[in-house]
Amino acid sequence: MPGGGHCPDCGSTELVEDSHYSQSQLVCSDCGCVVTEGVLTTTFSDEGNLREVTYSRSTGENEQVSRSQQRGLRRVRDLCRVLQLPSTFEDTAVAYYQQAYRHSGIRAARLQKKEVLVGCCVLITCRQHNWPLTMGTICTLLYADLDVFSGTYMQIVKLLGLDVPSLCLADLVKTYCSSFRLFQASPSVPAKYVEDKEKMLSRTLQLVELADETWLVTGRHPLPVITAATFLAWQSLQPSERLTCSLARFCKLANVDLPCPASSRLQELLAVLLRMAEQLAWLQVLRLDRRSVVKHIGDLLQHRHTLVRKAFRDGPAESEAGEEERQARGQGPGQGKEEVASRSLDLPEGKRPASPALLLPPCMLKPPKRVCPPPPISTATGDEDISDSEIEQYLRTPQEVRDFQKAQAARQAATGVSNPP
Repeated sequence: MPGGGHCPDCGSTELVEDSHYSQSQLVCSDCGCVVTEGVLTTTFSDEGNLREVTYSRSTGENEQVSRSQQRGLRRVRDLCRVLQLPSTFEDTAVAYYQQAYRHSGIRAARLQKKEVLVGCCVLITCRQHNWPLTMGTICTLLYADLDVFSGTYMQIVKLLGLDVPSLCLADLVKTYCSSFRLFQASPSVPAKYVEDKEKMLSRTLQLVELADETWLVTGRHPLPVITAATFLAWQSLQPSERLTCSLARFCKLANVDLPCPASSRLQELLAVLLRMAEQLAWLQVLRLDRRSVVKHIGDLLQHRHTLVRKAFRDGPAESEAGEEERQARGQGPGQGKEEVASRSLDLPEGKRPASPALLLPPCMLKPPKRVCPPPPISTATGDEDISDSEIEQYLRTPQEVRDFQKAQAARQAATGVSNPP
């Protein structure tokens, strides 16, 4: 045997490895003496020195994997195969799961959190490789609670110190809209509701970009905004047959869940579109409402950037810049507005057009009402102790005493004159 070992009986160095009942043994080929027996696992240095090592002190004990961890690793691999991810993604997700499982807080966590940990490792891997995958998709596959999943996800990112980029909004739109069952006819989807995938995706992207430019996405969950934008894009492609369809029925036909804030995001998008429609000359005479403006979404999106600048202003800085420009041309502060009113809107003389709305987030345009705390109830009885710093306020100087006596005497004299006996 290479390595310098020798037989303790005959001193021969001809040692061979023999397997007896699946147990590895070193046997001397000259005398047949069993040099090592019952060695299950050894370290590299002990193998060179031919020393027996107990299993508790061997490398096998340190590399032992619990049943819970083995089950989690299998779940990670199965989830990657279900999502048809590349093999490199699977290896990375398994490595993250093993790193997270080394922390005592994860090993001692509840079974529900360990199940969610599988999806968190896969989602982190997909985000790092710019693979479009949503948190809701993994929650659906794992039957996991979204709140528990998001909390565990943030904990793992912080625990492992990972740099996870946020998912691009355009990729999220493409991934989410691809799950809609509206692109081919079926018994549950009438033919008039079937739409071309590319057309619907293109218009949805434009509406989501419009929502992003008008602060409707900032600080909010993106799926309700995407759902509302997809619904408007689907309606605008064939408005004559789809205006009667509600958002709830649309989600039922598409076989997707209706997010709770989607109705509010829909109303906000329609309000932005109405503001933009007021700036188009051929739409000002139609008196559009939230229902009829859907028919003209194509025209509004075609001139999106110009209409947004006209319909909204960034704040007082823009008004001051316009005022300075009019003063430089020799006009008064109100002449420019009156000329615009008379030329574009044909308003009566002396009536000004409505000023553009501020381009601010909805939380600033409609701030939540703050509860006013009740005023503190005064329980003063007059028997409270006076502090040393306030005593001087209650002491009178000799001059104040004389003045007070004179005032009392004058008051008594006046009283005696006004009421003679």
